[in-house]
Amino acid sequence: MLQACGSDEQLAALIAAEITQASDPRVTAAAAAIAAQHPGARAVVFYGSCLRTGDIDGQMLDFYLIVRDYPTAYERRWLAAANRLIPPNVFPFEQNGVAAKYAVLSEADLYRLTGAEASTVSVWARFAQPVRIAWSADAEAEALIVRAIGRSAQTLLSLAPSAPTLLDRWRAGFTLTYGAELRAERGDRPGSIVDHDPARYERVGRAIAPAPLFSEARWRRLRRTGKLLTLVRLAKASLTFAGGVDYLAWKVSRHAGTAIALKPWQRRWPLLGGLILLPQLLRKGAVR
Repeated sequence: MLQACGSDEQLAALIAAEITQASDPRVTAAAAAIAAQHPGARAVVFYGSCLRTGDIDGQMLDFYLIVRDYPTAYERRWLAAANRLIPPNVFPFEQNGVAAKYAVLSEADLYRLTGAEASTVSVWARFAQPVRIAWSADAEAEALIVRAIGRSAQTLLSLAPSAPTLLDRWRAGFTLTYGAELRAERGDRPGSIVDHDPARYERVGRAIAPAPLFSEARWRRLRRTGKLLTLVRLAKASLTFAGGVDYLAWKVSRHAGTAIALKPWQRRWPLLGGLILLPQLLRKGAVR
């Protein structure tokens, strides 16, 4: 296997240059509007397929909103409690024709969920990929995101199995993360993430000296926990995400090529409708 070598300073410099690249003005406007809805907002991070492709029209953008803490971020105490117990809360957003969803995490949870000790892959698997800071409160908030991305990349490569090349190790790591959640994307998606910008993953990987933490037993636990938490988060999202069952149907249709026809009662009762929809998707192989 090719050995990665580098330093914390080199890694931080690479990430800082990456995350501060300019985003589409529509993205930055949406991010600023999202931040304005939550007191104590620290940063809004743009990530996902729309960032990779640059395709925004007709798509749903993905953001993480990082807040100082949950009690400050919400007027309703139950939302703060839900975010603390099962992070993140996920909300829809739409402005000037731009549709998005954003997940809310506190600074403390961002740090906890990007480390190798996290019980789920959902945060560090996404922050190990290229992201952009679409809005930030100050330089301290940007430094927080730089640390989170470096920590996430370190976690992914540490938990990934040995491989002939550094890029193969990245691919293997992402493949394992996709198996640790219920996902609608095609089976080739993990590899395509790396292949979209292999030079980036080479640069970042060579700046990391990952500790060898790969364990089949650990990944079995991550798969069990991750799939269960996916169900729990879908159920919780029905309380915060208007039209959540429609979004689920759209995402499955987009990624898996499986047409989903929702019944009127599934929209009236999205939690029940989503839970009944899920076994059908599993049987069809639309989510795995």
